[in-house]
Amino acid sequence: MTASVSNAAEKNGNGLAIDVKGLTKKFGSKVAVDHIDIAVPKGQVWGFLGPNGSGKTTTIRMLCGLLTADEGSGTCLGLDIRTQPEAIKRQVGYMTQRFSFWDDLSIRENLEFVARLYELPDRRRRVDQTLERLGLTKRQDQLAAHLSGGWKQRLALAACLLHDPQLLLLDEPTAGVDPKARRDFWEQIHGLSDQGLTVLVSTHYMDEAERCDRIVYILNGKLVAAGTVPDVIERSRLSTFVLEGENVRQLVSELQDKPGVDYAGFFGAALRVSGRDHDALARAVAPFRDKPGVTLREEAPSLEDVFIQLQEKAG
Repeated sequence: MTASVSNAAEKNGNGLAIDVKGLTKKFGSKVAVDHIDIAVPKGQVWGFLGPNGSGKTTTIRMLCGLLTADEGSGTCLGLDIRTQPEAIKRQVGYMTQRFSFWDDLSIRENLEFVARLYELPDRRRRVDQTLERLGLTKRQDQLAAHLSGGWKQRLALAACLLHDPQLLLLDEPTAGVDPKARRDFWEQIHGLSDQGLTVLVSTHYMDEAERCDRIVYILNGKLVAAGTVPDVIERSRLSTFVLEGENVRQLVSELQDKPGVDYAGFFGAALRVSGRDHDALARAVAPFRDKPGVTLREEAPSLEDVFIQLQEKAG
């Protein structure tokens, strides 16, 4: 399944926050990012997905001016990614995978230091406003070392917002935080989007991907799927059957090599079996329809089904 990300965005009257074509980055003989096109309309939230090592972080770093592309061209916030990286950095908030602030400084001290790095005027007012905006005012004197994962996440997001960026690039920002912190984070992200901020966020969580206006999926450095979640699922042409009951886990080995079965895996209390040839898949699971203690039904494939199938297909 291939896709172009630019067509729908180019029709958007709000213009593009990101518009790059042929983006490529090599490290020695390894091609980390392979001729990717991305065009993100202003004010939208886009999910950036792919397995570890697929090229997500490298792409984000090229977009925000931290890496120079070996091939390709384009703009970020109307600025040339090749010739104006310093100007891009001034208008982009970039949240890295790892917590990168100072453990022996308080929340306020960390934000004040970042404000000085950006040479922001009226730093105290900016820090006060950002603390209030992210619900950090009561904790402002707490050392970063003593914060939980969710509060460290808020501090990192606060630092990204200090200089009033037009674009947020968030690299797996919710990794390692609890479900409530993830939910609160996404409420903040959608609130920022409602105010006109553009967000590109990489994630491994399918429920987070489904919160995005559109998603981009890359694999081995190549763009393999893009669009709204329903569009990506529909274009996969995937069919899925679900088996439930006692000991259905033991059926995985029986189904994996049958014609029509691209993937069989256990999720929760159910065995999900997917494939692109509906008729062959239906024949593969048919013998289990009358198996005592087992129920069989067909349902729409999930986004996770689609992405697993893409990875299996790529080998």
